[in-house]
Amino acid sequence: MAHPTEHPHIVVHAPALDGSRRVTSDDETLGVATHTDDVGEILRLADLYVTDVEDADFIEWQGGGPEDWPGLSEHHEP
Repeated sequence: MAHPTEHPHIVVHAPALDGSRRVTSDDETLGVATHTDDVGEILRLADLYVTDVEDADFIEWQGGGPEDWPGLSEHHEP
């Protein structure tokens, strides 16, 4: 059993054709994100409270980092 302070390995997958990114823990899909804030909310709903998803060492960003949301950037204002 994992120590309570340990976090599972989280993967934010490469963007899909619509720019959304699947968020998984092991083989379980936690949700689909369309923005960095969505990743934080998906993790919160999974009882993983992360204050900075961009710098969390247990989150693996595939196909680009937390700023890469191709096809969706026009939907979010800075």
